[in-house]
Amino acid sequence: MTVPSGARPVGRAARSARYVGLVGSVLLAAAGYLGGALPDAPLGVTPASIWRATDGPAALTCWLVGTVLLVGAWWSLRDGAPSTRWAYVTAGLWALPLVVAPPLGSRDVYSYACQGWTYAHGVDPYAVGVAAAGCPWVDTVAPIWRDTAAPYGPVFVLLAALAVGLGGGLTGTIVALRVIAVAGLLLAAYCLPGLARAVGLPARRAAWLALAAPLVGVHLVAGAHNDAVMLGLLLGGLLVAIRRPGRPAALLLAGALLGLAVTVKATAVVVVPFAVLAGVRHPYTVRALWRDGGWLAAGLLGALLVTSAASGLGFGWVGGLTHSGDSEQWTSPPTAVGFVVDYAGALVGRDPQAVPVLRAVALLLLAGMLVVLWWRAWRTLRRLDADPVAISGRALVAPVRVEVARSRAVLRGAALALVATVVLSPVFHPWYATWPLALLALTAGRTTWFVLPASAAAFLTLPDGTNLARFTKAPGAVAMTALLLTVLLRAARRQRR
Repeated sequence: MTVPSGARPVGRAARSARYVGLVGSVLLAAAGYLGGALPDAPLGVTPASIWRATDGPAALTCWLVGTVLLVGAWWSLRDGAPSTRWAYVTAGLWALPLVVAPPLGSRDVYSYACQGWTYAHGVDPYAVGVAAAGCPWVDTVAPIWRDTAAPYGPVFVLLAALAVGLGGGLTGTIVALRVIAVAGLLLAAYCLPGLARAVGLPARRAAWLALAAPLVGVHLVAGAHNDAVMLGLLLGGLLVAIRRPGRPAALLLAGALLGLAVTVKATAVVVVPFAVLAGVRHPYTVRALWRDGGWLAAGLLGALLVTSAASGLGFGWVGGLTHSGDSEQWTSPPTAVGFVVDYAGALVGRDPQAVPVLRAVALLLLAGMLVVLWWRAWRTLRRLDADPVAISGRALVAPVRVEVARSRAVLRGAALALVATVVLSPVFHPWYATWPLALLALTAGRTTWFVLPASAAAFLTLPDGTNLARFTKAPGAVAMTALLLTVLLRAARRQRR
C-alpha cells in the first residue's frame, strides 16, 4: 500500500516554531542546572521556599519561560509538521539540551537507581523498600517512595540493575537510565511511519505530536521515566501484529514485545486485547480470534514467564502495584471528585471518606469501558467483512481502503483505552499523558481535545520535581470536578442530538 508523503513546504511559521522551541528547551536545561532535581536538592520544599533559594528566581523564570516557548511552538504545529523528516530533526534538536540537563520535573529516576541497586545487591525490591535495602542513594529518593516496594515489572528492574552496573556511581547510573529511556523513544520513532502507513496517513502529524511534545522532552528524556521504554515496546508490538496478521511467528514476536512492555509498566496491558484484534487474519470469526489471538497470547505469556523466572523475582511485582495509589492528587478525576465529596461532607459535620470509594468505582468503570471499546472495535471489523465498501468508503480501491479501515478501528480502540486509563486511574502524573499521544495522532480527527490537556500538564511540576498539585488541593479538586461535569453535560447533549 502506497501512502502519499503529505509533505508541505517549510514556511516561516514552521521555521520560527523550530527555533522558538529550541530556545525553550535550552532555558529548561538551564533551569535544571539552577534548580533541577539534583541529588543534593532539598526535599519537601514549597514553591515559596524554592523562590527564596539563591538561584530560585532565575530557575523558576527559566522554567516558566522555557515551558511557555516549548508548549507554544509544539501547539502551533499541532495539525502536523511540514514533513516527517522535519519533525524528527526538530524533535531531536529540542531533545539535545535536555539530554545533557540534570533530571527535571521528577525525582523518580533516583527511585529507579535505588531499585536497581537493591536488585544488584541480592535484595528483592518487591519485598522491601529501598531504605530498608540499604541503598546508599536513598536520601535522593522522594520520602513517599523510600519504604514502598518497586511497582515495575522484572524487565525494568533488570534494566535498572544494568544501569547500576554500567554506571558505577549515582551519576553514571542516571546517565545509563537516560540512555535506556532515549533508546525506548528511538524505538517508538522507528515504529511510527509503519503505523502511519497502516492507517493510510502521512506520519508527519504522529511524529510531531508523539516526539516533540514538551512532556516527552522534560519527563521522558530529561526525567528518564520508564514510560519511554514501555511506549517503544508497545508500538513495536502493535506494528508487528498489524503488518503480519495471522502469521504465528510474527504474532509470537508481537506478543513477546507486548509482554516486555507489560513487564516494564503494567499499564501496557490495556492495549493487549486490541493487539489481538490487529493480529487476526480476516475474515473475523470467533475461530480466527482464538487461533491468531492464541499465538499472540502465547508470546505474551512466554515473555512474562521467562522474564519473571530469569530475574528470580517471580510475580512479586504485581503486589507492588497496590502502592501506586498512595499519592492523592486532584489531577486524577476520581480522586478530585472524592475530595469534593469529602469537603461537602465536612460542611455538614460528616467524614464520607469518599476518595477510596470513588477510586474503586472509577476502576470498575474503566474495566467496563475497556470491554465496550474492544467490543466496538470487534463489531467494526465484523461489519467490514460483511459490507467492506459501505463501511470503508469508495474513495480508494476497496481492498486498500478496507485494510486502512481495519487498522484504524484497532488503533483507535487502543488509543481510547489508554485515554480511559489515564482519566480513570487513581493517580495522574504529567508524563502519563504521553501514553496515548502517538495513537491519538494516528487516529483522531481533531487534535485540540488531547493536545490542550497535554500542554496544560507541562505546567504541573517545577524543575526540582515539586508537584504543584500538592499545594492547590482544594481549588484544583473543585476545578477538576467542574471540568468533568462540563464535559459530561456536553457529551450528554451531543448524544441527545
